[in-house]
Amino acid sequence: MSIVVRDSNGTALADGDSVTLIKDLKVKGTSVTLKRGTLVKNIRLTDDAAEVECNAEKVKGLVLRTEFLKKA
Repeated sequence: MSIVVRDSNGTALADGDSVTLIKDLKVKGTSVTLKRGTLVKNIRLTDDAAEVECNAEKVKGLVLRTEFLKKA
């Protein structure tokens, strides 16, 4: 059974999609804050339907919750 990963609007996401942040997010362990509207390209799906992996700005290997994303 495959997991369907959905963004905050209910749109299905796939590997390699680009997403936009809908809220400012502080990144734990760094002084970086990802601003609302930041485009994150080339996401990777995980085993958890509520999380995706990505590389954003100066942060590599970031895991983001899908509730803060919308498909670009």
